[in-house]
Amino acid sequence: MSPLLDPALRRRARQFSKLVRRSAVTRRGGQTHRPVLAYTGEMGVTFIGHSSFFIQLGGQKLLIDPNFARWLFVLKRLRRPGLRLKDLPAIDVVLVTHAHFDHLHRPSLRAINYASRHKGGRPIIVVPKDVTDLVSDLGYEQVIELEWWEQLKCDGLTITHTPSRHWGARVIKDHHRGFGGYVLRTGRNSLYHAGDTAYFNGFREIGRRLSPELALLPIGAYDPFRNVHASPADAVQAFLDIGSRWMAPMHYGTFRLSHEPMDEPLRLLAEEARRHGVKDRVLVMPEGVTHLF
Repeated sequence: MSPLLDPALRRRARQFSKLVRRSAVTRRGGQTHRPVLAYTGEMGVTFIGHSSFFIQLGGQKLLIDPNFARWLFVLKRLRRPGLRLKDLPAIDVVLVTHAHFDHLHRPSLRAINYASRHKGGRPIIVVPKDVTDLVSDLGYEQVIELEWWEQLKCDGLTITHTPSRHWGARVIKDHHRGFGGYVLRTGRNSLYHAGDTAYFNGFREIGRRLSPELALLPIGAYDPFRNVHASPADAVQAFLDIGSRWMAPMHYGTFRLSHEPMDEPLRLLAEEARRHGVKDRVLVMPEGVTHLF
């Protein structure tokens, strides 16, 4: 049978067209703020949107999976970035969890490097294995690849690359690329950014080895992709497995990547957190509002 006549392909094409149309007619929401700078010894965490965060930890200014795009190809950004690039201080380290276009956004990465250098910064960028070629031309001071459980030390800050259940291909045929999350630690403060992941038993090992204080966990794009993306129930179970003090959700509400209603992930997260008795430990961070720990 010709691929053009394959019923499954036609169905997926119709579903994607529906996502595009719904995104295009949805009004963009959200507000932009100026980041609050943390004092020495504090950890500052600012949700930018989707899986993007501005982190202040151990005197370092970091960005994780920064994406400031108004459009992701044909998918409209439905909530404004919580921060503007021009309001950020010089960035020391940029972390990219994997090569997917919503996490490794080359225009954003190039703009961050340019803005930081004009403010006197010389940022480095940390990526999983076999991702260097996608960022090597963006002007960063250094590109550092990490494999699972490898560590990088930056002026008292320790960055550990952690496993996940996902995949790392940028396009169809480059499945050799790495993927995962990161645990950042200095002094008494630590956080875990899971990247994209489905639920897997590795959360227990991450908690046992690294004991992060705050877990940033994905909760959206699970219908019909729960084999590679965590649902709200999966995220709460992961939080319990890790044993962190706090959890904050991510990977929801910014781009319409799947078929669940846009308000469903947060609603189901609240129900699951209440059911497991951890409602007071789940922090839903509005975009652009800095939380200090």
